[in-house]
Amino acid sequence: MSTATTAAPAVAAMASTGEDALASLRAAAAAILARGGPPTAAAKEEYAGLMARWAAAGGPADDAVVAVGSAVYGVEAAAAKPAAEGKASAPAVEYARVDFDFLEGFMKDVFVQYGVPDEEAVMAAKVLIESDKRGIDSHGIGRLNPIYCQRLKAGIMKPTAPFEVVNETPSTAVIDGHMGLGLVIGPRAMDMCIAKAKEVGVAMVVVRNSTHYGMAGYYPLMAVAKGCIGFTGTNARPSIAPLGGVQPMLGTNPITFGCGSDDPFPYVLDCATSINQRGKIERYAREGMPTPAGQVIDKQGVVRTDTEGILKDLTTRNCALAPLGGVSMDTGAHKGTGYATVCEILSTALQGNPTSPELTGVDQATGKPAPMPLGHWFIAVDVARFTEVSTFESRVGGLLRELRASEKNPKGDGEIMTAGEPEHRAWMERSQNGGTLVPPALQKDMVNLRAQFPALQDKYAKFSWE
Repeated sequence: MSTATTAAPAVAAMASTGEDALASLRAAAAAILARGGPPTAAAKEEYAGLMARWAAAGGPADDAVVAVGSAVYGVEAAAAKPAAEGKASAPAVEYARVDFDFLEGFMKDVFVQYGVPDEEAVMAAKVLIESDKRGIDSHGIGRLNPIYCQRLKAGIMKPTAPFEVVNETPSTAVIDGHMGLGLVIGPRAMDMCIAKAKEVGVAMVVVRNSTHYGMAGYYPLMAVAKGCIGFTGTNARPSIAPLGGVQPMLGTNPITFGCGSDDPFPYVLDCATSINQRGKIERYAREGMPTPAGQVIDKQGVVRTDTEGILKDLTTRNCALAPLGGVSMDTGAHKGTGYATVCEILSTALQGNPTSPELTGVDQATGKPAPMPLGHWFIAVDVARFTEVSTFESRVGGLLRELRASEKNPKGDGEIMTAGEPEHRAWMERSQNGGTLVPPALQKDMVNLRAQFPALQDKYAKFSWE
């Protein structure tokens, strides 16, 4: 069941101050500082607005990052003023702790109401809740309504569809998902890939005509659980402008890797080939935060930070996300462009799927929502074909511990983390404190979804925050 923000002192403190929001605000402050150069009037105004939100959310004025920024820009966090005259400070965000099982059950029940068969709804909810468990808040309950429910409602995603094996060998397969739920197609494809790897050592399965398959890191975790190394990637609607351009051409196209370790958590690198991605910018909007500079560029070549405007202009294709490396070759943007293109090739050319530039999601003739057939790829490597799994995991863990124990940046926060560790920490904290934090915008989504279906009204008569 869900728990109110007053359920326990530690939980209440987290909910009322919004530690997740504070962490994001701290990261935004660090991004402003990282630009370097003299403190311009525009930078001071931007930092002042950020500190207004920090103070409103209960952030301490003696935080190390905030203190440095205050010294540079002459803005005290405890007395921060709004960035614009007469504009009110953002209110503290009231989060509610919601138990994992409760949230997963709610998402499953919502899928069923949209026509998803029960077994497939269970699978879809399982993928989404893994994001909320691991702190990937851009791909869990936050995606339920705007991505899945709205697309099911618009008819551009099917509640169920055939999982067609178009072509198959002992080590490969091509799957046509027929525009069904990517949250169901993805797990089935990775299961097939792992089974093949267990038979022949290394396997690859590619998918065409699928839809958004959730947190990419879910699929390497499936492989790790079976003693394999896992890779996956997917294309998406065009969001990234290639180096030197301003037109969105490539999807955020994650290239994701996972393997076992003798640490308490596996090594899972799950990141887009853009600096940021739309889901996280949507989260900034829910929390009233600016988008850090250097991550979005518009058609006039202006680097943007206005989150609400960015989301609007991403929809109309008047701005684009920057690839990893930003907007300059000097900072490595050619590398991000290249990796995004590699993922695009693997998501389209092998299986005959449309490329990202074709996936606008809008019918050009009518302006109505249009299907976005996505391509995915999955690779599994059976570790036991090369060495003992325990030996492999010991070597991996040893390397990662060496990295974490290496000399720290004296101006940093005093620690080095390796991929998979932040997610493990999020899982530990959320498990110990009663579940994930649901902000007001998503509370409202859950209430609105309930209101649409009598079965949900009967089962979920009242949420704890109501």
